[in-house]
Amino acid sequence: MFENYKTFKTQFAGRELMVETGKTCELSNGSCWVHYGETVVMANVTASVKPREGIDFFPLSVDYEERLYSVGKIPGSFTKREGKPSEKAILTSRMVDRPIRPLFPKDMRNDVSVVMTVLAVDPDCSPEITGMIATSIALSISDIPWNGPIAGISVGLVNGEIVLNPTLEQREKTDLNLTVAGSAEKIVMIEAGANQVQDDIMLDAIIKGHDEIKKIVAFINDIKSQIGKKKFEFESQEVDHDMFDAIEEFASDRVKIALDTNDKNVREERLQPIKDDIHIKFDEIYPEKEAMIDECIYKLQKKIVRNWLYDGKRVDGRGIDEIRPLAAEVNVLPRVHGSGLFTRGQTQVLTIATLGPVSDAQRIDGIDEEESKRYMHHYNFPSYSVGETKPSRGPGRREIGHGALAERALEPVLPSVEEFPYAIRLVSEVLSSNGSTSQGSICGSTLALMDAGVPIKAPVAGISCGLITKPDSDDFMTMVDIQGLEDFFGDMDFKVGGTHKGITAIQVDIKVDGLTPEIIKEAFEKTRKARLYILDEIMLKAIPESRATVNKYAPKMIQTKIDVEKIREVIGQGGKIIQKITSECDVKIDINEDGNVFISGVDLENCNKALAIVQTIANGPKVGEIYKGKVVRLMTFGAFVEIAPGKDGLVHISKLEKNRVEKVEDVVSIGDEILVKVVEIDKQGRINLSRKDALADLEAKNNQ
Repeated sequence: MFENYKTFKTQFAGRELMVETGKTCELSNGSCWVHYGETVVMANVTASVKPREGIDFFPLSVDYEERLYSVGKIPGSFTKREGKPSEKAILTSRMVDRPIRPLFPKDMRNDVSVVMTVLAVDPDCSPEITGMIATSIALSISDIPWNGPIAGISVGLVNGEIVLNPTLEQREKTDLNLTVAGSAEKIVMIEAGANQVQDDIMLDAIIKGHDEIKKIVAFINDIKSQIGKKKFEFESQEVDHDMFDAIEEFASDRVKIALDTNDKNVREERLQPIKDDIHIKFDEIYPEKEAMIDECIYKLQKKIVRNWLYDGKRVDGRGIDEIRPLAAEVNVLPRVHGSGLFTRGQTQVLTIATLGPVSDAQRIDGIDEEESKRYMHHYNFPSYSVGETKPSRGPGRREIGHGALAERALEPVLPSVEEFPYAIRLVSEVLSSNGSTSQGSICGSTLALMDAGVPIKAPVAGISCGLITKPDSDDFMTMVDIQGLEDFFGDMDFKVGGTHKGITAIQVDIKVDGLTPEIIKEAFEKTRKARLYILDEIMLKAIPESRATVNKYAPKMIQTKIDVEKIREVIGQGGKIIQKITSECDVKIDINEDGNVFISGVDLENCNKALAIVQTIANGPKVGEIYKGKVVRLMTFGAFVEIAPGKDGLVHISKLEKNRVEKVEDVVSIGDEILVKVVEIDKQGRINLSRKDALADLEAKNNQ
């Protein structure tokens, strides 16, 4: 029945990789199943027959669909089925999109859809990398025009050794989480999170990953040669060359004058009348070609900017390695736990830090090993930041990606939960955008964390590097701190975040067929120099080190650890004991299965009070210790005092005061809170207390 069914096998980083085609999804333009270890991902690619009208971009959609059955889970939602894509799925879709998009024909406007479906997951074999390879194979064997193949690989750094496609155990120990995608000749995508890794080690890891990628690309080319379909002809949307030449002759000089400014608003004001004049003149000459005329205007601006950059001239008059004017501020907002404002030229980002109990950590219902996230970074890019009037409709894929990049850059320098028992949320509000807002959010976030009193290991700054290449030549030129126009018309946005010691995050977007090691090395050198300048001359002058204490409005946090066998006693039947503690002390208490206890509240004294109660329940009262307890029962011979829920002791009438006491009621009443000292715990566990001894000890201490 399945006469076209074929399998192909190879070795990938020491493990078998198998490809199945010709058995399923016969209506797709291209389809395959890729098995890597016991991970299985199905990729399907489809394309529309006709181009989409009225657009000036290539309409590509990439979706990475997680199925919880792949890890033996039933979704935890009310409907018990997968809903919108998780953040991890969105980031994986973007990671696959970036290396494949530049390899489609520039003049194609047919809709193309890529869908990766995760069918089974082996924790040691990344479904993300498997999905990228499956996508490359499906596109290569399809009839969709595409200048691939590419392949991807994950690279780790375990005990100083570079590891390709690390296992789950190795990923838990790695100092580097690097994803590289490449063709047979060049590197087409880099994404990394790293524990302050030095430039030369990072470059070595990228090159070693690319060496393995070349083998998989050759494997895919072999599959393509055997079963690949002939690519279909498409209706080219290339601009009319005569139209472009006429518009260039008509408006080139005016456009050059309009572009020659460092102010985005001024540039747009200058360009608008020129665009109007072009349409007035050419709409009649080329009827129903308004979209192509707009494309010509875009290409004219691109040609001018690129030619300037070839000659060493930047739009705003800066030097090639000169950073725009910088400013940094902290404590910008009252009452919030921490805030930082970072400005680079017309790019401005305000980041606010919020601290909460560890139980505020985000719970994750996904297909990988991560079940919760203590540190969260959210990035907002409102329309007013670029002078537009679009309504806000929540974060899109770009916002989620930029937030994840900043999160990845700062994660290596955060203190452990044992050192700083808080959940941390950062929100970066882009107030103005003219390029590199993601890197601005890294800088603003460092400022906000330090202002909030988070004891980070080192400050982190971010900067981007651009690229201009010459057609049909190996010549290239890089420039630091690209602004919006240089990003739009350039060939690369090479974003690097890091500390004085090394790199913590990388994300590279390119519009050409790939990067050479020489380009990457130069980008590392330039971004490192710029990063150190931003840290030393701008950020650390705004706040030299993290504040010694958290903000007065932030919750105060105390951590302790108890015997796991005592957790039940602290919680009590039906939560009765822990609820009583939280109510009386006005605190929140979280207890983990390992016995870690986190107590949070606005008032530190109340937190300490709750801590004393928890320790008393877990460890039992100790002879000689002084406790603050509540009188719960009066007898003729004394008063019973609760020093912790379920822990009562007797203060004999002779131990209430220094002087003789006739009646217990003369000294204490039910509900009174008094200080008592444990003087004896008998063999039956009965606790004898003394208010007299507690007062005497405190008086002696005060007189010292």
